[in-house]
Order: sequence, then structure tokens, then C-alpha cells
Amino acid sequence: MDKEYYLKLRNKYLPEILRIIFILESPPASGKYFYDETGSTTEPLYNEIMKALHYKPIDKKDGLEHFKNQGFFLVDSTYKPINKMKYKERESTILSDFNNLIDDLESINGIESQLILIKANICRLLEEKLKLKGFRVLNEEIVVPFPSSGQQKRFHIEISKILELR
Repeated sequence: MDKEYYLKLRNKYLPEILRIIFILESPPASGKYFYDETGSTTEPLYNEIMKALHYKPIDKKDGLEHFKNQGFFLVDSTYKPINKMKYKERESTILSDFNNLIDDLESINGIESQLILIKANICRLLEEKLKLKGFRVLNEEIVVPFPSSGQQKRFHIEISKILELR
């Protein structure tokens, strides 16, 4: 699957009034993409974001509509599935696609929105770079882990802190 495939699924849920953009690493190699309506509501990222919003969707499309109606949007730092790559290769891909991320954010008027970075490497690699480009990153050095592998509780704690600060 290529970038256009992911953008087609994603852009269907671009809110009219964009409040917060969540920046993540990439679509997963498993194909369980956040914006894929045909996926399961139990997919880790989707499930934990719905819990953070205190919303119990009927199905995946229902939850995506709710996410959109709240003014939330999710953008990946790269649209190359990199979660199976070695750490250094992931970092290199994220950094080499940084200008594409900026173009993407500017095309959806993201400069006017607030950003929340999710996943330790995204926080470390992109927070300062995005701030230097004029984006409003809400993390303020709070590292939000990806909500899987036992990190779900910490994900909720850190997301709650950030949302309280805004």
C-alpha cells in the first residue's frame, strides 16, 4: 500500500474545524491502519484513543466520525510502514520524510492547529523541529508512548496531562 492509499482513507475524516492533530510514526506493516473503516475496534491505537475520548463506538466508522467531530485528526510522520525496521533505519526514514510531513501539515492548515506527538521516537525526533517551523506542539517534553506492549496506562496518563494543559 502506498501513501495515496493511506491519504485517501485518512482525508475522508478531515474535520471542518481542526483542533488537534496527533502525529504518529507510520501506518503499521500489519495493515491495521487507524483510518481503515473495515478494521476492528480492538486495534490497539484505535481502541486506546477511543478510551481516551471516553467513547464506545458501535463500529470503527462510528469512532472515526466521533474523532472527526471532536476536531481531531491523525497524521503519520511517514507513510512508509516502518515499525518492522531496525531502530536507526526508522529514525532515518522519519527524518528524511520530515519535509513531506511539513507539506502535509501545511496542506491541511495544521499550522493553525495544536499537535500532540505520540511514540517516544516521534517526540524525541520531531518536537523541536516542528516548533522551529512554527507549529504548536502541546507535549512540552511529555513523552506519550504508543499504547501497546503494556504502555496503555502510561499513554492515558500522558494524554490526559497534555489535554488538561491546553
